[in-house]
Amino acid sequence: MNQIFLMGLIANRGLRKKYLAFFEEHHITVVLSTMAAGTASNTILDALGLEATEKTVYFALLTRDTWKSLKKELYEKMNIAVPGRGIAFLIPLSSIGGRKTLQYLTAGQTMEIEEESTLQNTDYELLVTIANGGHIETIMDAARSANAPGGTVIHAKGTGAEHAKRFLGISLAEEKEMIFIVVKTSQKQAIMKSIMERAGIGSPAGGIVFSLPVTSTAGLRLLEETEL
Repeated sequence: MNQIFLMGLIANRGLRKKYLAFFEEHHITVVLSTMAAGTASNTILDALGLEATEKTVYFALLTRDTWKSLKKELYEKMNIAVPGRGIAFLIPLSSIGGRKTLQYLTAGQTMEIEEESTLQNTDYELLVTIANGGHIETIMDAARSANAPGGTVIHAKGTGAEHAKRFLGISLAEEKEMIFIVVKTSQKQAIMKSIMERAGIGSPAGGIVFSLPVTSTAGLRLLEETEL
């Protein structure tokens, strides 16, 4: 089976156009990007002969087979092994909100649909909702109606607007919100359902949602107390 992963890739901001072209070349149509800053100390930067640089963080859903070919060319074409050129990492998905959403996020990649990740039995999961800008309260109201705790928002730019019209029949704005909510696994389905019904595809928010397994937590006292 061709498992689905969330790829995170951090690279120098000046390489943004090159990376977007690189993703397109590998048929990765939907990419979310947001600005960031590196935290390497001056001592490390001096030792490597580097200057402090601004970063861009990219997120995309990949199949295992896509990652195999992408990883090879990250080394060969993007020189990711060179200090300061970037890093990439994968996180397995545990579920995704609807078949159409999955087809949209992985279009162009060969895949077989799996039911759940091998890490499906975790106590907590991270819900990630990607929506058009300006709809944070709609999404959080939907999540809270199913007893979700608070979330964290990242502002990002998205690609694949024309692609969305073809797969989802809707027009998506380039400006995106990524909302992260850590929830108990037992609450996941109800929260995802509420978000999809009230802020999902076909709504002005145009939200899509998926979950990532969380293997350990700290600082979730209020969530833990509800289980007592």
